[in-house]
Amino acid sequence: MTPPEAPVDGSASPGDTPPAVSVCLTVLKTRAEFLKAANARRQGTKGMMVQARKRRADEPAQGIRVGFTCSKKVGNAVARNRAKRRLREVARMILPAHGHAGWDYVLIGRAGDTAARPFVDLQSDLIYALKKLHQDRS
Repeated sequence: MTPPEAPVDGSASPGDTPPAVSVCLTVLKTRAEFLKAANARRQGTKGMMVQARKRRADEPAQGIRVGFTCSKKVGNAVARNRAKRRLREVARMILPAHGHAGWDYVLIGRAGDTAARPFVDLQSDLIYALKKLHQDRS
């Protein structure tokens, strides 16, 4: 079986695909960054848990930073990776428009729900969580 060929008219090329995480998003990598977000605000939805924290002025990173995690409760490595891929894509699409610069977000996959939930519902889950997290808490 041969792989499908690209259209002759040049409408799609390998360089045209968007990156896995948008240019305005930076990925959290260290445990300390994840722990800081874990001690801040959180909002659960059917498809994911979202943790968010506003960075202090003395912290060097700018823009939106995001991290992804799934525990072993989500399933084996294949299931966890699938859930994280879906979370990365949702973050790439939603955070530039609905996230706030200067904030760190951690998206946590839920067992069974993150991988099986319709993608449109995951998008609306993240939008809902962001609205709740950014409400003025008096």
